[in-house]
Amino acid sequence: MEDSHPPEAPPEYGQPPAARGMPMPALHVQGGSPSQWSTGLYDCFSDVPNCCLTCWCPCITFGKIAEIVDKGSTSNRASGSLYGIITVFTGCSCIYSYLYRSRMRTEYMLPETPCGDCLVHCFCEACALCQEYRELQHRGFDMSLGWEGNMEKQNQNKGQGITAAPYAGGMNR
Repeated sequence: MEDSHPPEAPPEYGQPPAARGMPMPALHVQGGSPSQWSTGLYDCFSDVPNCCLTCWCPCITFGKIAEIVDKGSTSNRASGSLYGIITVFTGCSCIYSYLYRSRMRTEYMLPETPCGDCLVHCFCEACALCQEYRELQHRGFDMSLGWEGNMEKQNQNKGQGITAAPYAGGMNR
């Protein structure tokens, strides 16, 4: 028996994933497409405070990213400290940080651009960390809250939302 489903229409830009039949990631922001990065690799100066922090102390930015990507299973302090230790003793923290970029790309169906994750982190570590940080912010994460804080905020927002079904009209007695 043949499958009689119509072919899928191409996704509309700006349309939320749920409207396209895709699962909605936690805290997704409805302005971006889940298949593209929300900002470019070299858009670091669109968030100057984070750009400066990442240039001077990338372990802090990395720790915040890792906590969100790990969904709270590791703290930002633990991840940031490990990143710092790897940097001090080997100078190759990019080998550790690129793994989180790969996991984040997989989670949000992002393309591996402009080149492979390892190369992006080896040659543009600060830019890669800034881009990942901005991506998580654009997806609705408050990076200062960490994973647990974001989950609490999301649960509070659910409690304030509309719980009744929307009025469909046309059902009169």
